Amino acid sequence: MNILPRPAQLIENEGQFTLTDGTAIVVDPATASLGRRLAVELAPATGFTFKFLNHPPMGETSIELKLTSRLKRLGKEGYTLHVEPGKVSLRAAELPGLFYATRSLLQLLPVQILRQARVQGVAWTAPCVEIEDRPRFAWRGAMLDVSRHFMPKEFVKKLIDLLALHKLNTFHWHLTDDQGWRIEIKKYPRLTSAGAWRKETLVGRMDYSQENLTYDGIPHGGFYTQEDVREIVAYAAQRMVTIVPEIEMPGHSQAALAAYPELGNTGRALEVLTHWGINEDIYNVNESTLTFMQDVLSEVLGLFPGTFIHVGGDEVPKIQWKESPEAQARIKALGLADEDALQSYFIRRMDAFLNSRGRRLVGWDEILEGGLAENATVMSWRGEEGGIRAATSGHDVVMAPNTYTYLDYYQSEDTGREPLAIGGYLPLSEVYAYEPIPHDLPPEAARHILGAQAQLWTEYIPTPKQAEYMFFPRLSALSEVVWSPGEGKDYADFLRRLSVHLQRLDILDVHYRRLD
Repeated sequence: MNILPRPAQLIENEGQFTLTDGTAIVVDPATASLGRRLAVELAPATGFTFKFLNHPPMGETSIELKLTSRLKRLGKEGYTLHVEPGKVSLRAAELPGLFYATRSLLQLLPVQILRQARVQGVAWTAPCVEIEDRPRFAWRGAMLDVSRHFMPKEFVKKLIDLLALHKLNTFHWHLTDDQGWRIEIKKYPRLTSAGAWRKETLVGRMDYSQENLTYDGIPHGGFYTQEDVREIVAYAAQRMVTIVPEIEMPGHSQAALAAYPELGNTGRALEVLTHWGINEDIYNVNESTLTFMQDVLSEVLGLFPGTFIHVGGDEVPKIQWKESPEAQARIKALGLADEDALQSYFIRRMDAFLNSRGRRLVGWDEILEGGLAENATVMSWRGEEGGIRAATSGHDVVMAPNTYTYLDYYQSEDTGREPLAIGGYLPLSEVYAYEPIPHDLPPEAARHILGAQAQLWTEYIPTPKQAEYMFFPRLSALSEVVWSPGEGKDYADFLRRLSVHLQRLDILDVHYRRLD
């Protein structure tokens, strides 16, 4: 079997099911929308017109989609899939599980099923199997940075399709940073009219001495209107993908400061940043700035219905706060110990704001510094230490360590044969080997590990095709890390299944990195 990620349980039986022009799709009102979607996916390559019935037909093959409370033990994303010579039965307790059953069914059929035009000479058969499957982790994600390089709406949708194919359920959308603000905020239009555009971009690798920087002289930018965002959110929801937007604060904020200088600490005019790295210009902690950020988040909440909102919180130099009389007066008035505590205060205010609206704050592990907001979830990127600290103190954690999940790292030690990357080395085998639950984490803390996700920062990734090259096939490996049982991992078997899966990616026009 060539299903990826690997199902929890799979039994192979004798025989096969053959999809024909007479095959019926059996649905009821609760499953009709998924049945129609499956028919839309099966029709182009086969050329078949499927009929819909509310009961299995006599003497004809059928694909039946059904919700049943008997499978509650598998959770909302678990499912069973039974393939017999005359019938395919897809069962789940809830619609997400039934959707994932359809993803597995597609992978049991010949890879050409993904073609968008009729394919001649293919027998549309699926082997007889019994599958009982459920994900290991609730948070199975991928992050795309569209701030350093803007990615068009069509690519975002394509990526969401690929996440769904891999049974990944979370798209972390990094929408703001020093180099660009990418989401329309109607109350503050300069965030996009000024903050979404930079005059040029660094050429080649960043020289952190900033003495020998070369720029391309080409303006770069773009942003998503609120209508674009609603469209993408709806598109993702149909594919059981939840979008987690990231609005960076209090650092990585120069694009916003270029639009509204009064949010900063120096009062000087700034441009949207044109190179990479950690930047000293950060938000001030005046009450007006906190109100500004809450106004921004209010509009974000209206666009993204998911539980989690990411506020960044990483790589915040405190130099300007140390030198600012206003920041120092704020520290004294609030009775805070230092600048780290001031950042914690900033994050706590956002945490309280989001909680008051029924949402949850998530931030990079630097939000631990100065004290963690009461309800915050930590995304651990500087290794696993921050995640371990958060989990042992009772906070939920998403593991995102750069050593295993940063897909902007090189895929080969022979870097001269690879596109320019930020550095580091992360081969496919290391991604597959990752274990999101640290081995010495006690069980009461381990339950706080929600899952893991991949990161794609785009300083050196200017196009969608290059983004695909860096994502795949490493994201295919991570999908198995977060979906499949931790026991029974077999890299050789993964590579065997991946060789077939890459044919699917070829059909879907994914520019993945070829296997060595």
